[in-house]
Amino acid sequence: MNKNCAVYKTSEILGKRWTILILLELYKEKNKWKRYSYLKNRLMNITPKILSERLKELQKEKLIERKMDVSSFPIKTEYSLTKSGEELIKVMEEMKRWALKWKINNKECRKMKCRDCDF
Repeated sequence: MNKNCAVYKTSEILGKRWTILILLELYKEKNKWKRYSYLKNRLMNITPKILSERLKELQKEKLIERKMDVSSFPIKTEYSLTKSGEELIKVMEEMKRWALKWKINNKECRKMKCRDCDF
């Protein structure tokens, strides 16, 4: 496959372990902004180093944005999906529909939107 192919490049971004799960955690619930500690607690087996690396990569790819509140101590750093990241969630929802139709028989998953799901 050509390394300039859009599918190839997208798979390089999304194919890394934890990347999709981080995006889904940022999508869940109504609170748009999530703290690093929230993500670490929700993704129980991820190491702090990998979480930090993935967040930096996702920010570099403009799938997430970061804001810092330096008015208090400790400094609060929060993350949120960008418009591009939100559109990617729609692609993941289509992947879920495909999986439920062809591969995975999960009745509970059929009843929920990904925003409500605890993956």
